[in-house]
Amino acid sequence: MEDFSHPAKPVALTRPRGAHRLEAFSLKLNRRLTLYRRCTFDQWIMIEVDAAARSFCERPGYVQIQEKRLLADFLVSYSDRKELVLLPGAATAEAMSYDLTFEGDGAIDVRIISPADLAASRTWIDNWKRMLPCLVVTRGLLADSLLDAVEHFVASPKALSVIEREFSGGDPILARAAVFALLYAGRITSAELRVNALSAATLFVAEESRS
Repeated sequence: MEDFSHPAKPVALTRPRGAHRLEAFSLKLNRRLTLYRRCTFDQWIMIEVDAAARSFCERPGYVQIQEKRLLADFLVSYSDRKELVLLPGAATAEAMSYDLTFEGDGAIDVRIISPADLAASRTWIDNWKRMLPCLVVTRGLLADSLLDAVEHFVASPKALSVIEREFSGGDPILARAAVFALLYAGRITSAELRVNALSAATLFVAEESRS
């Protein structure tokens, strides 16, 4: 097993024959990453938009499970733990019945993602596929004053269209990006985005107000 107790770098990987090549930009890492499976891309979105995930590394190294050497898909760092993520495959399916924890300088949990896990988050993933590009193109353009004002405005639930009218000044792009940035940071929330497609009617509310 690789030593995952220290910061990891992605394992260099030649694109598997017949595989997709999926390029993405991570705001968490402030760099591009290249992925080769749709399920890996979808899981990256789940990690990227998880406000509790402080950092991550794709393809961090290899693990040995039941005499099979597998390339881990992600190593995710949280404030109090690290977690290796393995995505669906024949070898991981065999290992799902095992309680896997790797010991080192600190225990590292292993989470095996099933196709059902990704299917259950399909709407959330698809919505973030629309929102993340907006955040990427507007990074560095959102003033703290705008973010604070939008967060204050949604102390009670407001539709996206209402927020855009209030803060757009004729151009809704930055107002929309501010909403998505606050959602990304965990400062506001929208339960609708887990069950319905993003629309002008989607409601957003400040996290403190919801609690």
